Amino acid sequence: MTGGQRKRVVIIGGGFAGIYTAMALDRLLKDSDHVEIILINRENYFVFQPMLPDVILGSISIMHTVTPIRRLCPRATLYTREAQTIDLDEKVIVTSPGVRPKPSMIHYDYLVLAPGTTTDFSGSPGFQEHAFPFKNLGDAVALRNHLLYTLEEANIEEDQALRRQLLTYVIIGGGFSGVEVAAAMNDFLRQAARNYKQIMPKEIRTILINRGTRILPEMSEGLASYAHTLLQRKGMEIRLKTATEGATAEALYLSDGSKLPTRTLVSTVPAGVHPLMMALPVAKDKRGRVIVNEYLEVLGQPGVWALGDCAFIRNRINGEDCPPTAQFAVREAEYAAKNIYLTIRGNGNKMAPFAFPGFGKLSSLGHYSAVAEVMGIKFSGILAWLVWRTVYLMKLPGIDRKLRVGLDWLLDILIPPDIVQLKILPPQSFASERFEAGDTIIQQGDIGDRMYIITEGEVEVSKKDSAERQTVLATLGPGEYFGEMALLSKQPRSATVRGRTKGTLVGVKRADFAALLAYFPDLYERFQNLAEQRLNTIKHKNVP
Repeated sequence: MTGGQRKRVVIIGGGFAGIYTAMALDRLLKDSDHVEIILINRENYFVFQPMLPDVILGSISIMHTVTPIRRLCPRATLYTREAQTIDLDEKVIVTSPGVRPKPSMIHYDYLVLAPGTTTDFSGSPGFQEHAFPFKNLGDAVALRNHLLYTLEEANIEEDQALRRQLLTYVIIGGGFSGVEVAAAMNDFLRQAARNYKQIMPKEIRTILINRGTRILPEMSEGLASYAHTLLQRKGMEIRLKTATEGATAEALYLSDGSKLPTRTLVSTVPAGVHPLMMALPVAKDKRGRVIVNEYLEVLGQPGVWALGDCAFIRNRINGEDCPPTAQFAVREAEYAAKNIYLTIRGNGNKMAPFAFPGFGKLSSLGHYSAVAEVMGIKFSGILAWLVWRTVYLMKLPGIDRKLRVGLDWLLDILIPPDIVQLKILPPQSFASERFEAGDTIIQQGDIGDRMYIITEGEVEVSKKDSAERQTVLATLGPGEYFGEMALLSKQPRSATVRGRTKGTLVGVKRADFAALLAYFPDLYERFQNLAEQRLNTIKHKNVP
């Protein structure tokens, strides 16, 4: 590479596609000081998703399925933020704020889009409120804790109808994720129930709902049939050609008019388009995936690559679009990293077109059983289960994690699963805060992340003009509020608020404020009217 100007590669997303791109670039650029790698990901760890069902089973320690990103990609600078907007013309990414509610702006020379997908419950009434998603480590931990909670409650519940609800577990989705989660839940619940004197394992109902004609449509019909029969032998109910209408806290409603009373609903479908990709002005397919060329570059956007679940990638081997699996994401990352490296070196004309036949397909069916298609060979049972464990253990990044997981699996054969319920309290929606005289509560120009209601003491509102002169606009006391205008307008704070005396206030986060307004339209109208009144008097007394 010629010239002394440092180039910057920015990768959005810390899943398989994003992490393996960063790891590959780390290796390719190990002797170069002229290229900076930046990775933007909400968490500072990489989750090995294929092993999340084992977290439910209890056969793997929670922390052993994650690896610190900084150890995997030592050359990369990690931003534990969310990318919110991308300006393709200016080559600028705006991220979510950190401790101070002020966004970061990151410029790039080359960009890799790998944010994955989001859980989309918009077409299923009640799912957003009552269904457990299953995409990340937090989902797995929350679900496992909930399963133990239902066992604890059912063990002492005298109302038989409520007991049946508590011991009925419904999983929606017959693909890889749905089947593996259902199998793990079924095995864990029946094994854990032996520790509860008032619960018989036969009382537990695990029901898998799939609107298709068979489970595991990604695999051959023979293996799917084997999986179906095995899961039924393990006590699971499987309902095919069944669609859902909605859910409440106490039941799942089906399209045939029937309902399943349950207190546990897990949905692995459907996957929605990531908001970042939705807003991007590039070519997309009918499912909202970004269309790329044979070199994995976004159409019409040289220097921008898209990988993984968010991209529509045509496989040159068979002409079909690539499935959203880990093995394809890893191979896409390797190709993209090599093509980025060639482009940086000025050899963009030598980029390699993506082609990958795939090594096979594996699906775990709980303890000691799986189905597999590897290099055209189909097999099932304990052999497939051993292959599943061996393959994923080898693919797990980091020698330390391989050793930890291998030891976990060995101990799992000898020791029953743990049944400790971790009661992790959710963050408070309305948090009380204390301030002293002179403390800055909100800063002019920052992003509006919450509004405040004063419960004690006084605050001073001031505004800085273009000449950097600070003017005091108002003094607010108990019962008054501030900060709502930035939430309503989605504009930066228009003034600064500092403590005039010591006191306390209640902070309402943006998401909770939006939920209140959505549920109570009259409240929204009141806030809007008050905001307009404040805007009308902005020349004299301007409150943020």
